[in-house]
Amino acid sequence: MTTDSSADTEPTSAASSQPSAGSDSFLERAFKIRSRGSTPWQEVRGGLVTFFAMSYILVLNPIILSTPDSTGHFLGGGTEGANIAAIAAGTALIAGVMSILMGGVANYPLAIAAGLGINALLAYTVVGMPGMTWGDAMGLIVLEGILILILVLTGLREAIFRAVPLHMKTAISVGIGLFIALIGMVNAGIVRPGGTPLQLGIDGSIASWPLVVFVVGLLLAFVLMARKVRGALLISIVTSTVLAIVIEAIASLGSQAPDGSNPGGWGLTIPAISGSPVEVPDFATVGQFSLFGAFDKIGFVAVIVLVFSIMLADFFDTMGTMVAVGAEGDLLDENGNPPAMRRILAIDSIAAVAGGAGGVSSNTSFIESATGVGDGARTGLAPIVTGICFLLATFLAPLAAVVPYEAATPALVVVGFLMMQQVADIPWKNLAIAVPAFLTIVFMPFAYSITVGIGAGAISYVILMAATRQAKKVHPLMWGVALAFVVYFALGPIQSLLGI
Repeated sequence: MTTDSSADTEPTSAASSQPSAGSDSFLERAFKIRSRGSTPWQEVRGGLVTFFAMSYILVLNPIILSTPDSTGHFLGGGTEGANIAAIAAGTALIAGVMSILMGGVANYPLAIAAGLGINALLAYTVVGMPGMTWGDAMGLIVLEGILILILVLTGLREAIFRAVPLHMKTAISVGIGLFIALIGMVNAGIVRPGGTPLQLGIDGSIASWPLVVFVVGLLLAFVLMARKVRGALLISIVTSTVLAIVIEAIASLGSQAPDGSNPGGWGLTIPAISGSPVEVPDFATVGQFSLFGAFDKIGFVAVIVLVFSIMLADFFDTMGTMVAVGAEGDLLDENGNPPAMRRILAIDSIAAVAGGAGGVSSNTSFIESATGVGDGARTGLAPIVTGICFLLATFLAPLAAVVPYEAATPALVVVGFLMMQQVADIPWKNLAIAVPAFLTIVFMPFAYSITVGIGAGAISYVILMAATRQAKKVHPLMWGVALAFVVYFALGPIQSLLGI
């Protein structure tokens, strides 16, 4: 393992030249809070905002991972049904530990939890393959995480990131901004499928109380930001949650049903507490993985194809998230690289291994971390706060589930707006640069995938640079990245050809 020369490189800020009492305190020495233009309270507040923005994973991950495997067994044990409580507790445990590790080791405001997309691939595809069990599927995640960690330790993952041109990194940030804004709107139900691919609310109207909660939270956040009120996002989330609790207590709206009935209900969690807010966690999923079981069940080639597809998605999702969060917090250097990049990538890779070993799917850096950065977080203290909240949530799962989508997702839209402002930095008159940037930006929200957006941008970039006789300006690694994405986009036909 080579030395991480970027580990102690800090972005400059006006605050770094200001002497202050307590600058030699433990927190300052450990996190360089003042040199990054922050305060301990900003970090705590940002960590709380990030937790609220991410807390939906404690409900959504157990729902996604609740399908039976090909043998009829469910995650967490048994054949009668999924152990939802154990999956939720495991999700919170791994997210808490890895977020704290990211903050303490990399000192970067990135929180970690089970990644969406990969968990759905496991639940709806992998465990349905003949003979495959949940343990085998989680073993694939552990293998994928180990491979990515090897790429980090050899320096290849960092080298690929550095090979991406600056304007592409800017486009990634902008695209992720639009992507998380769309996620926020879809999760809140303010836009949803209808007569057109998407429409406003219910039949084109804001016709339910949950949607009113979303609108109130969104407008409140923007008003507070315009008035330069500190903690605008946290105030918005807390206020909207209180409003949602009051509305549910009066109207008893319930939740939306999977079949589309009760469209005026809450999107995922009902803002109400029933029974005790404290429960003893069940960690039955932890350690339930088989590292090489899949090879006997589906064969070597199928395992390689699956691990490759999971690894490529994990590989570039993290890169996009890392640069987007850094750009939002003004933490990137002149080439668009964050400080201590190799440590960030290493912890993220370990999180994938931990997620598989914990039986809750690959864990990865969450783009929702940008909500905490948007509220002032700049250091690793913020994800440590987020991680502590996740650990507490293993005991306080009913309390964590009180915050509904409609109260938390306005923060995603607000951060999407903040990240969108970087679009002015792209040279739109230069088509060899502007077209790949445009495709990167639009494919992320339209394809609902950070990886797809980066892939579309990478492929079009090398093609247009070659077509305009600028191929020598393209880093050799970018050609390799583009080729890898060609294979990634053709995985469907490749799997069909191989009979997978």
